[in-house]
Amino acid sequence: MWLFALLLTTFALATDDYVIAGVLPAISTGLGVSEAAGGQLVTVFSLVFALAAPVASVVTATWPRRRLLTWALALFVAANWAAACTTSYALLLGLRVLAAVAAASVVPAVYAIAATLAPEGRQGRYLALVMGGLTGSLALGVPLGTWVGGMFGWRATFWLGGLLGLAALAAVRGTVPETPPAPAMPIRERLAPLARPQVLFGLLAIVATVLGSMMMMTYLAPFLRDLAGAGPAELGWIFVLAGLAGFAGGQLGGRAGDRWGPDRALLTGIMGFAVVMAAFTACWYLRPVSLLALLPLLLMWAGVSWWIPPPAQTRLLALAGPAGPQALALNSSAVYLGVSGGAAVGGLILAGHGSGRLPAAAAMVELAALALFWIASAFGKGRRGTGTRVRPTRSPR
Repeated sequence: MWLFALLLTTFALATDDYVIAGVLPAISTGLGVSEAAGGQLVTVFSLVFALAAPVASVVTATWPRRRLLTWALALFVAANWAAACTTSYALLLGLRVLAAVAAASVVPAVYAIAATLAPEGRQGRYLALVMGGLTGSLALGVPLGTWVGGMFGWRATFWLGGLLGLAALAAVRGTVPETPPAPAMPIRERLAPLARPQVLFGLLAIVATVLGSMMMMTYLAPFLRDLAGAGPAELGWIFVLAGLAGFAGGQLGGRAGDRWGPDRALLTGIMGFAVVMAAFTACWYLRPVSLLALLPLLLMWAGVSWWIPPPAQTRLLALAGPAGPQALALNSSAVYLGVSGGAAVGGLILAGHGSGRLPAAAAMVELAALALFWIASAFGKGRRGTGTRVRPTRSPR
């Protein structure tokens, strides 16, 4: 039962971040701001998470884990319910900062608890299950939040986020035993892998892969509205199917990384992403396009977007060599920097050029990520123990 409580926690946090994409037009209309400005709600949450996670892991290192989850989830619930009541865009941004700080405190603790309580030899499997809350949020949480927002208004989506957080809090209090805090590690030691060029460029490549994907994810609602006339009801089931396709893509990407090696798997995923973005760009000049006709492309986009992270992390682990654990600890920050960057850059493109330019820009960013991985590998080949000969191990996003 404690494993389900941790899974529910990551599901609630990821849903709260990603669901903005499904109700973005409604939030923008309700607060009287542009959709590009509304997308910055994702930027703020993800950027604060990325910056706060390493600091929070140091500050809270000596706190009992169960107590930490209790207070952080309570803050998360309060921030969401306050967001549901606000009429100010500036105040809503501030509340997203609070929610992000709470999430940044919870996520490292959740993974630490799962690793501590897992039976001997099953830590990887237990961690993968807890991380399944990410893809589960896309398959279930985001569609549910989008549907609730379409039926009852965007404020109801934040009420739902608070309820999910409250459910996670109750599950944690009822099932998760107290575990001792992890040994404290100075933040300088946590950031030490950044001094190694191959690790730094590998992390930058992960930022770019997520950034390109999130440029489309964050502004999918206005893109599909402009391209196919899709509304909240259609977006709900699109996110369901995209979440399922993303889960399948992540599993296939991980297996491909194991069988082919991370370099070939990355090349396949990123080139597949570029092809789908080219197809979206072509469809833009044929608009309006039937949503049913777009469905195969949407499923391919979701699949290749989640195909990329497993081999990307395997590649990062190989590049880091002995510093692998610290590098992977920085991976969450890299992912959320990519999420915030995708929302920010996508918002600028949306405001300046319209949603039709988003696919081409996203493809260019993914190709830049491929170049960054190549640079990282070039540095890694000159370092003992960090080249491509390191045996790859799968690591979920």
